[in-house]
Amino acid sequence: MSEQPVQHPIGVRRVRVPHLRQMKDAGRPITMLTAYDALTAAIFDEAGIDVLLVGDSMGDNLMGHETTIPVTVEDLLPHVRAVAAGARRPLVVADLPFGSYHVSPEQAVATSVRFLKEGLAHAVKFEGGAAVLPQVRAVVAAGIPFMGHLGLTPQAEHALGGKRVQGRGQDAGDRLLADALALQEAGAFAVVLEVVPAPLAERVTAALEIPTIGIGAGAGCDGQVLVWLDMAGYTSPVPRLAKAYADLRTGLRDAAAAYADEVRSRAFPGPEQTLAE
Repeated sequence: MSEQPVQHPIGVRRVRVPHLRQMKDAGRPITMLTAYDALTAAIFDEAGIDVLLVGDSMGDNLMGHETTIPVTVEDLLPHVRAVAAGARRPLVVADLPFGSYHVSPEQAVATSVRFLKEGLAHAVKFEGGAAVLPQVRAVVAAGIPFMGHLGLTPQAEHALGGKRVQGRGQDAGDRLLADALALQEAGAFAVVLEVVPAPLAERVTAALEIPTIGIGAGAGCDGQVLVWLDMAGYTSPVPRLAKAYADLRTGLRDAAAAYADEVRSRAFPGPEQTLAE
């Protein structure tokens, strides 16, 4: 990759919420990745990524949890700040963890305010449709940009019976579409559609004025999001609905093994890494 930053396709210095709507209207796909630290955020910024999601996915990708449910606000806040520090151009969206918005609209607003004031995020995201509309309306009324999330909602994994395709069948598809329209009416600026059949994702995308961001939802959405560790081949195995564009896992393992070999053979540190008197 060139050392020069990639020119953003819509030619803006900072991606803002209205730009995503402009991209949908212009038929320009939106690119979104997760990020959890400043260095990675800066690299994705250079690559021209539009949106960085500081996801509670760090729970099962970085923290060793089986699900995202144990992640707390205090866990996420430092990572949101770090990504905001490293990202000059992308829109930075913070996930609200499980239990940090469910109790009441007031709780949702208070948590969202923390992510904007302390985390320096530009927007927040949380899961759910009709059940969380009061929270969505309250967050939007407080002037906080909100991104929705429908389909497979990982925080509800136990209730859903695992990581299963959502929206199959006419009734389930109609309910998901109704939820998407309700989120739009409540003020959401975009909706993530996770692990839903591609025809349903296309149907929702066509019905909405706001963008849809797909993950395991086919190519008919207005944009796509992946967990960056899957995208870069860091996880093993890479989930079936993701794609690895590199093999960082092998590269990092080989680098660590080479380092260990040189330390054990006393080849490192060499003269170049040794200070003279």
